[in-house]
Amino acid sequence: MNKQSIIIIIALMSFALIGTSVIQFLWIKHSVDLQKENFTNNVREAMSKVHDEIIAYHDATQKIMKTSHYKKPQGGGLESFLTKSKQSELEEVGFMLQPNKYLENIRLDKLDQWVKDEFDSHGIKTDYDYGIYSNKTNSFSIYNGKYVVSDEENPQSSSSEISQSEGLQNLYGSIYFINLFPNETEPGQLKVYFPNKTSYLWKSSWVPLVSSLIFTGLILFCFVYTINVILFQKKVSEMKTDFINNMTHEFKTPISTISLAADSMISPKISGNVDKVKRYADIIKQENKRMLGQVEKVLQMAQLEKSDFQLKVTDFDVHDLIKTAAEHARLKVNRRDGSITLDLKATSVRIKADNNHISNVIHNLLDNAEKYSKEIPEISIITSDAPNGINIEIADKGIGMSKDALKSIFEKFYRVHTGNLHDVKGFGLGLSYVKAIVNAHQGSIKVESELDIGSSFTIFLPFSSSNSD
Repeated sequence: MNKQSIIIIIALMSFALIGTSVIQFLWIKHSVDLQKENFTNNVREAMSKVHDEIIAYHDATQKIMKTSHYKKPQGGGLESFLTKSKQSELEEVGFMLQPNKYLENIRLDKLDQWVKDEFDSHGIKTDYDYGIYSNKTNSFSIYNGKYVVSDEENPQSSSSEISQSEGLQNLYGSIYFINLFPNETEPGQLKVYFPNKTSYLWKSSWVPLVSSLIFTGLILFCFVYTINVILFQKKVSEMKTDFINNMTHEFKTPISTISLAADSMISPKISGNVDKVKRYADIIKQENKRMLGQVEKVLQMAQLEKSDFQLKVTDFDVHDLIKTAAEHARLKVNRRDGSITLDLKATSVRIKADNNHISNVIHNLLDNAEKYSKEIPEISIITSDAPNGINIEIADKGIGMSKDALKSIFEKFYRVHTGNLHDVKGFGLGLSYVKAIVNAHQGSIKVESELDIGSSFTIFLPFSSSNSD
């Protein structure tokens, strides 16, 4: 799969995910809006029922007053001349002249029960504050089933047996209200405020909301995972292709050399010359050893990946091993007029480890330092004491690596881009092998590098790993 196809797939999947998320958001918002609308309708209907209860109770009270038998008071006076109908007329006139009496005659216990019953019957299961607002005093005369005495200088600052509360203040601006006694003189209003309305409305939609978030999260996880798999597979494919190309190139040269040497040995002019036959035989042996070395690297990595290998632990001097590896590396470095300097400062240098594998680790790092150096390699090896072990630092002043390259250098088949420096051969298994061996010894490796400045690899090896026999 080429890069363009991957970009198209990512774009399409991103578009689909964003579209799905937007639709889910709009759907949830619409659901909440419907809940809000239904809640408002239920509240207004319940308040209308409460209003009807208040009116019915008021009318029933008036009817009882009108139909009750009038008793003539003893002692005479003006009232003794009033008829029963006249008394009722005076009472009605009193209500008209003082409309606030409609509010004052509301029974607190009845009002509280009506509000509770109607809200329950309409499915309103959240906390609320209610009050009777007086148009005459511009303040509340009843709040949550209790009378409120208003401050004449500041009607909205109410005090009584109940203290000022946030709920009472919120009632003034509540959108839920209904006029009381509208056919009379509209002395006031019934107002209700819901302090937890928002959470109540969202709570009713939490099931679809949580479900939507879970499924959207799963889709997002699958999307990210799929993209990572695609990019990883593309990277692996590129590395394997590079590995095959490198392997073909690495094997082609020794095979060609072996073929030429073999043809020369069977030539009549050469077959009779023992020295030349021996010379070509040595060439064949060296090239064969070179090919076996490359094959061994691949097999070792396969064993390390499967943990199908056993460390042959011995006790040895790390400094002696480093000196031997440095001497071998100098042969290539000196050809380029380079140098390898040793600064062996560690005092405890004997460790229990696999001598052969640790030697290969040092050789690999020195080989990389030489290959990725500029015209004149300058390599240094520094050792230092560490808690329960020893640090080995191999530094160069080569081409260095970018931050992106540092993230991948220990992956199999990965090779740092060298530009036009020179032909750098290999399978890209060196650093992967180094990290696997160091980890097998319960050690650690870290790298610091800057482009065009150089790189530094620091290995920590414990005196004795848990894999030691």
